Amino acid sequence: QVQLVESGGGLVQPGGSLRLSCAASGRDFTINAAGWYRQSPGNQREMVAVLVSGGATNYADPVRDRFRIYKDNARNTVELEMHSLKPEDTGVYICNLKERRRGQWIDYWGRGTQVTVSS
Repeated sequence: QVQLVESGGGLVQPGGSLRLSCAASGRDFTINAAGWYRQSPGNQREMVAVLVSGGATNYADPVRDRFRIYKDNARNTVELEMHSLKPEDTGVYICNLKERRRGQWIDYWGRGTQVTVSS
């Protein structure tokens, strides 16, 4: 059974940086596409950054020039680099990995890692 393991969250001051990492465990897994989403109190889950099949990326407007999503092929992980963090970036960051297996797209979701931006 595939499970996602997220790491890298924590408490950071405004203007600081964090890097989140997401890996799949349980069996050999090919990351064909991925995304990071944020859940904060009182708000719906929202897309932060996605990496689609073929390598193109897309970002939510508030993070476009500050965050970067990429796949680390050596570690078979998906990373989210976050810079110039703001208090409004606070939330639980949830990883989504997509695998194309036997002609089907399969979604896997992590449990999330807390990011708190506060002085």
